[in-house]
Amino acid sequence: MSISTQVDPYKSLALGTVLSSLNPRLCRIDLKCLVSESANPQGIYTNRVKNRHIVLENPDRASNVQKERDAKKARRESEKKKRKTAALGRRPTGAKGLWKLENGAEKFDLFLPLHQLWMGYMSELLGLSPPSSVAVAEAMPSASSMHPKLVKADFHGSLLAVRQSKNPCLVGLSGIVIHETENAFKVITRKDRLKLIPKQNSIFTLAVPLYSTLLQTQFEPAEAVSSALSGQHSGTVLDAPHIAFDLYGNQFCFRSADRAGRKFKAKETIEL
Repeated sequence: MSISTQVDPYKSLALGTVLSSLNPRLCRIDLKCLVSESANPQGIYTNRVKNRHIVLENPDRASNVQKERDAKKARRESEKKKRKTAALGRRPTGAKGLWKLENGAEKFDLFLPLHQLWMGYMSELLGLSPPSSVAVAEAMPSASSMHPKLVKADFHGSLLAVRQSKNPCLVGLSGIVIHETENAFKVITRKDRLKLIPKQNSIFTLAVPLYSTLLQTQFEPAEAVSSALSGQHSGTVLDAPHIAFDLYGNQFCFRSADRAGRKFKAKETIEL
């Protein structure tokens, strides 16, 4: 038989008792002991900290927020590196003046080594035969193999001449190409003048060497560059047997880099 005890809920609690949220019963705790332990930091250190390994943080349980921050930071760093290594556009190059020649640099003879390098580049691109090895008729490459390569070739260093244009002042103008843009050629004439020739409504004559200008013992690119810079082969492509092609400027309104990866289709007629 259980004996029930009556509890007065309005009775004031004695000093040293607290009500636990886990256990609804009243628990008596000696507050003096707690106060004494909290007042003795040396004892707490000896009992809980001394000679024990304490993990200040848990690296295995990184928060999702921290992971997202690290991922965003890594993406920003990668995009910043891409922007630094990417090629400059037309506006940045124009603002920095990268294509502006220095005073006194507008000399035709100064760009002759560049023209010599271009002749070697065309000899390797078209697979031209060395001189005095075959006859002229046999040395002539087939047009079907040359046209696709010439369309995608780099014209920096080539010798161009204006054969026909709506501007009569440009007809007969020739020079070494030092810069090609989407709509124009920058050339250095034999009179040491820098000219900007538009591609629109103009027909150019391009001269390509008939025989290879590279030495038979020349296999290294560094040797080809050194020979061109030393001036071993002076003169232009017009001073030797060459092949002349007509370039229609309206069909070449592309940058040199864009032409290299573009697919051109053969056209029966070309409207000027």
